[in-house]
Amino acid sequence: MSDEPLLTADRRSESATATLRRGLRMMPEFRQGLPATFALALVATAGRVVVPIAVQQTLDNGLNAPGGPDLPLVRELVAICAAVVLITSFAVYRMNVRLFRTTETALAGLRVRAFRHVHDLSVLHQQGQRRGSLVSRVTSDVDQLSVFMQWGGVLGLVSLGQLVVATVVMAFYSWQLTLLVLVCFIPLAVAVKYFARRLAEVYGVVRERVGDVLGAVAESVVGAPTVRAYGVRARTAARIDRAIDRHYQASVHAQKVTAAVYVSGELVAAVANAAVVVVGVLLGIAGDISAGTLVAFLFLVTLFVAPVQTASEVLNEAQNAVAGFRRVLDVLDTEPDVQDPADGRALPDGPLDVRFDHVGFAYAAGARKALDDVDLTIAARTRIAIVGETGSGKTTFAKLVTRLMDPTEGRVLVGGVPLTEVAFASLRERVVMVPQDGFLFDASVAANVRYGRPGISDAEVVAALTELGLGDWLAGLPDGVDTPVGQRGELLSAGERQLVAVARAYVADPDLLVLDEATSAVDPATEMRLTRALDALTDGRTTLTIAHRLSTAERADEVLVVDAGRVVQRGRHEELVDAEGPYARLHASWRRSSGRQAEPAV
Repeated sequence: MSDEPLLTADRRSESATATLRRGLRMMPEFRQGLPATFALALVATAGRVVVPIAVQQTLDNGLNAPGGPDLPLVRELVAICAAVVLITSFAVYRMNVRLFRTTETALAGLRVRAFRHVHDLSVLHQQGQRRGSLVSRVTSDVDQLSVFMQWGGVLGLVSLGQLVVATVVMAFYSWQLTLLVLVCFIPLAVAVKYFARRLAEVYGVVRERVGDVLGAVAESVVGAPTVRAYGVRARTAARIDRAIDRHYQASVHAQKVTAAVYVSGELVAAVANAAVVVVGVLLGIAGDISAGTLVAFLFLVTLFVAPVQTASEVLNEAQNAVAGFRRVLDVLDTEPDVQDPADGRALPDGPLDVRFDHVGFAYAAGARKALDDVDLTIAARTRIAIVGETGSGKTTFAKLVTRLMDPTEGRVLVGGVPLTEVAFASLRERVVMVPQDGFLFDASVAANVRYGRPGISDAEVVAALTELGLGDWLAGLPDGVDTPVGQRGELLSAGERQLVAVARAYVADPDLLVLDEATSAVDPATEMRLTRALDALTDGRTTLTIAHRLSTAERADEVLVVDAGRVVQRGRHEELVDAEGPYARLHASWRRSSGRQAEPAV
């Protein structure tokens, strides 16, 4: 699975300046703090040229004064320099503090917006991404941008100001030497555009490889039990090694380009210094400049050259950061294909019916339809079992009802309202899905149950579990409802995770309940208790259950049989089991399975 399906060729070729402009529009917090920061940077850079000017004045008007050394002037110049150094140091300190605070505020906002936007993307879109890649965009890519803005940003501001001020003062002292320095740097200025493009390319690859490494590591950690069970540790390690090696190769290649930029800057700086010394001495001999002016000019050349020498480091970090920034912005620029309507409606009060109006759905353009022209109505307060072979479209049916995805054809209506017009807040409050895997968060049992209805007390959680017939199970937990479940609920068994997930749905008290066979992972004794609780929960509510068990289909008011994306049969269990068709064959298979196993399942 590709790490970069979002990143189009146009976006990859987008200039760094265009990326930064696009990003700054999304970070108003950063723009608001820039004027004062720039003012402090100007003070900091202006203070740097005071020393060369003081050196020139000390040599020409202090030590080489016509009547002999003017010590009071020298002392005055030293005092001025000391004061300016203190002011400059304070300006640099305040500039750093403001820049750090501003960037962290802006990037925290960017990180939050990116994280929330990832959750706004549809389930289908998220399934098309490697989880590690999405995580890297919100974490390491933003971190890289933070490093640049706080280090490269400070250095860039100071260096740019230093370059401009040094050029102005050099031109004041000697336009000839200033022109000579600028001529020396013309080849480097021409080459910078090429280097910037190359750095953008190589660091774009580096950021992609970081996502690959995180994706491979995250997948191997989450799948550790499977890795051990099948003895594929060596193969998994080799896969991670390949990802790490690709990241290593990309990073080395990027550093080679960076080294070329650095060497070019050093070479040009050396040539410029040598040229100034030679030409400056000749001008001094001709009487065009004084000794103090030449010494001051050499100081100024150092101030001019220093930003150029550090430009390779700034350019390096800048392109690395821009590559990461581009990946983050690409997430933010991706329009969610399942959106909360701006003027969303609330679902009507009372029991909810479901209408599939000639619904079709395909997971990819040109792919076989998972659902094809499904046209049916499910009456309110009806318990429906959806059965079919693996891949027949049962889970797609459930995801469309809960609007985890939108149909590619037709409409899904709940309570007579098209789901595309229903506000997410109303939909999630009135319609609840219990997936088969029973995902739990790294918290206590009580905290996980409270996701169904935030704010309920521990006593209410205990009451809910007791009403579900789970009091004995709860009493066996080491810390009761305060028992931690671990990441993904891994401190509990699969059946226990499902019990907590069902309790979470129970306290949510929905009007439309979608169950991906909530009892499929529990033992027979727990299934009996849970079945009774679910019967009470579903009574008077519209319930759609993806059935993997014979008992679920038998208890339903109606059974929908899905085959190759179409509803091929519909009716009560008693009617369908005696009729020729897919349901009778599934039922016979269940019966044969139940004769061999205590837990019949499809």
